[in-house]
Amino acid sequence: MNQNRVSLFLCSALISTSAAAAIPTYDFKIVHSYPHDAQAFTQGLLYRDGFLYESTGLNGKSTIRKVQLETGKVLQSRDIPAQYFGEGMTDWNDTLVSITWRSQTGFVFDLKTFEPKGDFAYPGEGWGLAQNGKELVLSDGSNTLRFLDPKTFLEVRRVKVTADGIAVDQLNELEVVGDEIFANVWQTNTIARIDQKTGKITGWIDLGKLYAEAGKGPAADNVLNGIAYDAAKKRLFVTGKLWPKLYEVKLIPRH
Repeated sequence: MNQNRVSLFLCSALISTSAAAAIPTYDFKIVHSYPHDAQAFTQGLLYRDGFLYESTGLNGKSTIRKVQLETGKVLQSRDIPAQYFGEGMTDWNDTLVSITWRSQTGFVFDLKTFEPKGDFAYPGEGWGLAQNGKELVLSDGSNTLRFLDPKTFLEVRRVKVTADGIAVDQLNELEVVGDEIFANVWQTNTIARIDQKTGKITGWIDLGKLYAEAGKGPAADNVLNGIAYDAAKKRLFVTGKLWPKLYEVKLIPRH
């Protein structure tokens, strides 16, 4: 059993026992579905000023893009140099900040023009990226979340993510929702809700039923990946890699 299968098994086991523990599980209701580029290997997703901003991966195919929510139309796009495998992305002031998988390199782009404004280095892998208004939050596939100074990109703190004391790794795309961090758990149907200060998982979101609706079966190339939040209207959006649809969902506590 390889590491990814261990993570999948562990995550499923933790969810199945959450009723006996203190961690609640949430199901969902689809509020609305929107078109999504089925060729987009989604790595990062965010909502800002009425538009979606998305980063895509794979060497030679990595991009950052501005997307019209209602139609899925790509309004603006910029290629990441072919030697880089694009990963997560977030916004900071008037910029977009993106990271790469194994190159230990991040990029800063002008939010309006997508023109490059600089780059930065970080140790280890880059998976997901988000921001909480004070810090950037980076995942690297482990159970550690790193918090970076958005001006210097230096690490200022980190937390270990656990569920009932058990480390949960494979944390991928990130989104800050209120006081929590939502994280896709790679190769699972699950989003983990994480306390920013303690790293403790406060809830599981089970999105397994979305695969059939999207016409996708769980596989390495089309897993759930992509979380965006409209704080003003309290709308939660999710999608997957190579998915033809993006969904606004409402969370429902499982009883």
